[in-house]
Amino acid sequence: MAHFVNPFTDIGFKIIFGQPASKELLITLLNELLAGEHHIEDLTFIDKEDNSDNVNDRGIIFDLYCLTSGGEYIIVEMQNRWHSNFLDRTLYYVCRAISRLIERPITDEVELPSGGKDSVSDTVSEAPLRYGDRYKLSTVYGIFLMNFKEGKLEPKFRTDTVVADRENGRTVNPHFRQIYLQFPYFTKQLEECETLYDKLIYALKNMNEWNRMPDALKEQVFKHLERLAAVANLSEANRVAYDKAVDRFYVSRIYEEDMQDRVENAMREGREKGMREGREEGIKEGREEGIKEGMAKSKLEDAQNLKRLGVSTDIIAKATGLSPKEIAKL
Repeated sequence: MAHFVNPFTDIGFKIIFGQPASKELLITLLNELLAGEHHIEDLTFIDKEDNSDNVNDRGIIFDLYCLTSGGEYIIVEMQNRWHSNFLDRTLYYVCRAISRLIERPITDEVELPSGGKDSVSDTVSEAPLRYGDRYKLSTVYGIFLMNFKEGKLEPKFRTDTVVADRENGRTVNPHFRQIYLQFPYFTKQLEECETLYDKLIYALKNMNEWNRMPDALKEQVFKHLERLAAVANLSEANRVAYDKAVDRFYVSRIYEEDMQDRVENAMREGREKGMREGREEGIKEGREEGIKEGMAKSKLEDAQNLKRLGVSTDIIAKATGLSPKEIAKL
């Protein structure tokens, strides 16, 4: 088993970034991401659950939700595998956090003809606000770490979005920011990582495969990461939860996420066969045959990979549909 936790499991991510001891490491990562734009001196972990009054909005729980000493709100989300409408979800998360900023008491004083004043408000506020003041926003950052390729984004590691003028690209509102990090597109080797930013991303992507921290990662932040992420340092409860999370991670990554590529390859083989034969029936038969062959082969490959990673036979059987005897022969 790897020496360090996998940051792309829910509990691994929270062990590294979501506990009080993680604050210094999280600040370093965020400052590297926002270099030249913003510098965070300190931050506070705040309630990750959005307790909405609207029943349809209940159940929104951010992986990390922070308030910086400068008044900026930061959502940090880790997503291990692709799902439909992911970009809509991230937009909703940021918009939901922004909307909560103005859901606060406001008192408007209205001048009466007699010269007196009447107070119109939903709730009583100690400091009356002018109408426009309630819409004054703090900056909300949404930072999304993605262990998959999102087809609706450009095929690159980092995508930054802002509210901007379409014609000249000038930022119109600086309070809305989203950063998408597609880890499969980060292909640098350690010797190519010259900045602390690159080194941090490289470590997050590869640390699950290490038995020790590479000598080239000499900065203090990596010593802190080493202490936080060492499997040997986990509490008994976290270790049990982490082992279960690792099983789920490999099953989902190998069996679910790769399924789309395998089916597409099988369908492409079927189409090519049909085109060669020049008959519509050939397209159908080739597609179905390709899918069946591809699925059968992939089950064996998945079982071999899971077995090599030390996943239990019961879980491999559930994930692949193979019998324990078939798995034992691999």
